[in-house]
Amino acid sequence: FFFGTFLMSRRQQPAGGDVLRLQPYEYLHVLDNNTNIARLIVGPTTFTRCEHEEVITQPKSFLTIPPMHYCTITNPVLRDDKGDVLFDEFGAAKCRLGDEEIRFACDPFPLYPQEEVAAPGIKKLPVLKRDSAFKLQALRDFEVTDAAGKKCNRVAGDMYLFRGPGTYLPRVEEVICEEMTATVVLPGEGLRLRALIGFTDRTGVQRCVGDEWLYEQPGAYLCAVEELVVEKVSPIVLTEKVALHLEAVKDFTDRWGTLRKAGEQWLITSAITESFLKTPEINVIKTEPISILQMNEWCVVLNAWDSHTGQIRLGHREVREGPACFFLKPGERLEAGIQPAYVLGENEAVLVRARGDYTATEDGKEVFRKAGNRWMIYGPTTFVPKEAQEVIEKRSAIPLAEDEGLYVRDTKTGRVTVKKGKTYMLEADEELWEKELPKVAEDRLMKQGGTHMAYIEDRGKKTKLMGRIKSRLVSYQLPHNALAQVYNYTERRARIIFGPDLVQLDPDEEFQVMSLSGSEWIPSRPEVVMPKKSGMINTLFLFMGPESMSDVMEVETADHARLKLQLSFSWHFDVKKGDFEAAKAVFNIPDFVGDACSQLQSRIRAAVAAETFDMFHRNSAQIITVAVFGCDDKGEPRQRLYFKANRLVIDSVDIQQVECIDVATKESLQKSVKLAIEITTASQEQAARQTAQVKNQIAKGELERQILLDKSEAEKERKILLEYLAESAAIESTGASKAEAKANAEKMLIEGDSEVKMAELKAQARELELEAELDVEAERRGAELAYLKVMNEMEIEKASQMAAIETGKFQKCVGSVGRDTIAAMARAGPEMQAKLLKGLGLQGYLMTDGQSPINLMNAASSLVPGGVA
Repeated sequence: FFFGTFLMSRRQQPAGGDVLRLQPYEYLHVLDNNTNIARLIVGPTTFTRCEHEEVITQPKSFLTIPPMHYCTITNPVLRDDKGDVLFDEFGAAKCRLGDEEIRFACDPFPLYPQEEVAAPGIKKLPVLKRDSAFKLQALRDFEVTDAAGKKCNRVAGDMYLFRGPGTYLPRVEEVICEEMTATVVLPGEGLRLRALIGFTDRTGVQRCVGDEWLYEQPGAYLCAVEELVVEKVSPIVLTEKVALHLEAVKDFTDRWGTLRKAGEQWLITSAITESFLKTPEINVIKTEPISILQMNEWCVVLNAWDSHTGQIRLGHREVREGPACFFLKPGERLEAGIQPAYVLGENEAVLVRARGDYTATEDGKEVFRKAGNRWMIYGPTTFVPKEAQEVIEKRSAIPLAEDEGLYVRDTKTGRVTVKKGKTYMLEADEELWEKELPKVAEDRLMKQGGTHMAYIEDRGKKTKLMGRIKSRLVSYQLPHNALAQVYNYTERRARIIFGPDLVQLDPDEEFQVMSLSGSEWIPSRPEVVMPKKSGMINTLFLFMGPESMSDVMEVETADHARLKLQLSFSWHFDVKKGDFEAAKAVFNIPDFVGDACSQLQSRIRAAVAAETFDMFHRNSAQIITVAVFGCDDKGEPRQRLYFKANRLVIDSVDIQQVECIDVATKESLQKSVKLAIEITTASQEQAARQTAQVKNQIAKGELERQILLDKSEAEKERKILLEYLAESAAIESTGASKAEAKANAEKMLIEGDSEVKMAELKAQARELELEAELDVEAERRGAELAYLKVMNEMEIEKASQMAAIETGKFQKCVGSVGRDTIAAMARAGPEMQAKLLKGLGLQGYLMTDGQSPINLMNAASSLVPGGVA
């Protein structure tokens, strides 16, 4: 049933009818409806379809697989050992249903019924390059013969490699999992590998699942299926300035033969190896830079390494001085980094404290120091503390002027003293003591000045002030005509200072800060005076005066008119400079301003309350003066008001402003004032009008008189003008001819003078030219003579030097040859001739070339024996 259904689904009617002509290498499938058997028809042939036959596939070309290609056939037919197709008893080709077959390059072949080409059809055979491989997995059990002829059984699930170079021939029993490429390991590099299963690696080492190791052989490495490349390990280059801090992950023996325990840490430097490969047994904690100590540098190494035991000494300190360079061992650390040595000048020192008991040699002597001892090392020197020493601080001598000082505390006794007037260096048991002052006193010290109003705060201004050095002697410039009081809490006494002076506080002294009443200040309206408030002014001193203070108060008259008065009082303290007993009374009342203003306000209010508004308006100055100063026995106002408690004296009062607070009273006062002003203005206008009319009449009379005088003067001047006009006309007629004749004469005179001057100038110019030519010629001849003279002198000098050279040369030649040699050379010619003649038996001879003339007289004399030379 299945087979019939399969065939019926594939039935198609051919386009050529009942007769089909097949070309070579063509085929078709025909179904016999009587037997339900499909058969293969192969060309070249002419196929005539019978009534019971049905063409189920149109004519197709044979399947052609080119070289280096393959395809997968599903449901392949069965074949015998000779390659022939097997048929069943019904004549149908036997097929392996559900199976596959891979066919490679061969002769073109047709597909039998039920055979199909699996997608994607014909494919190229995969070609592997060198150092590459296919990772294969067996899909079923099978047996294979390798290249060496050895049989190998594969079990479903096995993983194995097909290594290149080569062409891989696919099998239906296996599948390609992935293509692997070899990892190139350069010299000095390595591969970190991990075992996926237990196996023996290519070096013969047994590996367990999860084991990791490092492969360091240079070249291309293609890992097996049992192992995995975790990473490629690059070498860490070590230099003289870099080291590696390592830690062992497990027990192992390193490449230098040292046994390392799990958790052990050590250092690798360039002295051990130039490059380092990290193995799986090692964990690189960090890169340790070299510590370099320059000249005059030092450091403290904590938990210093013991080179003898090879272990760190926990809690041990080691001081290292420069110049030096080192790597910190595992566990070591710098206490405070690299520090410069203490280079002490002449006025510098360091305070040193002993960390523990120790004995040291100082200045050639053994000194025992106990823990906690403190001492000073003075300059000039360079100091580096030892292991048992600790530098507390570096100190410098503090230069002090005559009016400057320091608060110094003795750490043993706790006593604080003042050192001033000279440069001071703290001792080992001394320290600077900071004197604390109240905030108000601190502010006043920062804002101290010498003006009369220096104790008043700079209200409305924000100024940034520098802080006071609290260990410096507190100094305050007391201005002129001022008083200050300083209290000593230890001795329980106060001292008074008169200004101008410089107030300096001892350690137990404090300023007496005075808090005075004052008025709020409006920056936009500085002339407005506000009522006094306590605590507005903080000051360290008081002026002795005379000064003035203003106040605003409200009063009420007997007829209930409310007024606002602005008064100014002049005051001073009745104290003479140098009278310290009297000066103490000044500070008896902390706020003398508020106290004085309160008493004055009460007196003035009482006096104004007894008077009506009209009376006060007329006699305000007298009423206020009597209220402030009072009257003597004769009823006359006194000249001053004296406060005995603090010796304050009020000697004058000034009314600056009187203002009505009540609206009705203010309006009536304004009306009366306005009416008085109008009356005064009208009377002044009438008087001015009358005065103007009188002045107008007088001015008119004077003007008419002046007009008559001006007309008479004008007639006189006119007469004079006419006389001058007539005279000028006569002068003009005669002066024109005279001027023309005079001008012609002057013209001729100027022309003659100019020609004479021109001739003189030409003569002078010619004379100058001739003189210049003569001078040039003389200079030229002088230069030529000087040149010839110099050249002659040089020639003479050259000839003399050459003669001296030739003479010296001849003398040296003669000296080198020798007198005997020269004499022998002179005798050699005649002696040779004599010997030659003697040997020839000749008395003489004469040789000539026939061209040179011969002196026969001399020749004959030499030929004739005994001849005269």
